[in-house]
Amino acid sequence: MNTQLKRKIAFALLMGVVTTGIISFSLLAINFGFPTDFVAKWLRSWAVAYAIVIPAILLISPRLQAQVDRVIH
Repeated sequence: MNTQLKRKIAFALLMGVVTTGIISFSLLAINFGFPTDFVAKWLRSWAVAYAIVIPAILLISPRLQAQVDRVIH
């Protein structure tokens, strides 16, 4: 595996952690406030979101990057 591919995968994994963490925390707080089991619900939601978003990022981002490259020449 070349360095460029490793960088793209590492970026996708880290961006997935950050974005899903922020969004899941924010949406749970907005919709439910901070009940006593907030942390447990947040961690569960975060894990589900992460499991969904990583394959999506890895599959969609190359196509999206190609589109951006075509538009911005």
